[in-house]
Amino acid sequence: MAKGLFKKTKYITVSKAPLDEEIYSILQDEAKPSIPNGMWAKCNKCGEIIYKKDLEDNLMVCPKCKAHLRLSALERIKLTIDEGTFEEFDKNLRSSNPLNFSDYDQKVRQSQIDTGITEAVITGRGKIYENQTVIAVMDSHFMMGSMGSAVGEKITRAIEQATKLKLPVIIFTTSGGARMQEGIFSLMQMAKVSAALARHSQANLLYVTVLTDPTTGGVTASFAMLGDIILSEPGALIGFAGKRVIEQTIKQKLPDEFQKAEFLLAHGFVDKIVSRRKLKKTLGHILFVHKEVI
Repeated sequence: MAKGLFKKTKYITVSKAPLDEEIYSILQDEAKPSIPNGMWAKCNKCGEIIYKKDLEDNLMVCPKCKAHLRLSALERIKLTIDEGTFEEFDKNLRSSNPLNFSDYDQKVRQSQIDTGITEAVITGRGKIYENQTVIAVMDSHFMMGSMGSAVGEKITRAIEQATKLKLPVIIFTTSGGARMQEGIFSLMQMAKVSAALARHSQANLLYVTVLTDPTTGGVTASFAMLGDIILSEPGALIGFAGKRVIEQTIKQKLPDEFQKAEFLLAHGFVDKIVSRRKLKKTLGHILFVHKEVI
């Protein structure tokens, strides 16, 4: 009955000799587990490895630490605008190279290939729970959402269209700031967009800003902080200069959560922090109330 109970188990192993190098390599490759590319993602906050499909089903929010991972502009529009109602503005408007900056054209072209969009913002008109609005959504995947002349022009035109149609404006911000390859042409967009928003405000129309990670530099210093209502996603980095630059300038240590959305809420710079799953409903409610008031 106990016969063979302690018999050694034989395993088939891949031995380098007497097989030649090519056969050995093939067998070694076959022995390795095959995992398709793009199947898993890593949370950049807690380091958790997450099944990509589960992450997408959870609206790109880490199930462990609740970090709101970055979305593309197209993904953001899909989550926010009622299906079938989005009408894009100025789809083919793109940046030139006014300063003949080396390799700038190639970098823009590569970003267009990587993201499938022509510039770092998508603008248009659509409905949120049947409430009509003009929307501009910046994309951090396109040259870190930097604001060049085309980005400023697209946002300005969208605001002007909203003023003409007497519609509210919602801007989702995410940016590394002004686009250095365009120099002063980029910095001029801060004043241009702000002026368009001033005219929109003078027409007694609503402007809502949604700050997402990261919103920095010239975008923060202009239209990102001009909203009648300023919302933010949890944990978003929001600021003008970098934390280390400020510390070196003022010779003081800043709080750990300095420039995070929660810090700005506590100090009155943000009106409300809204999780991604509740954001569309919140925006729809704001638009509905505003429509009823006016």
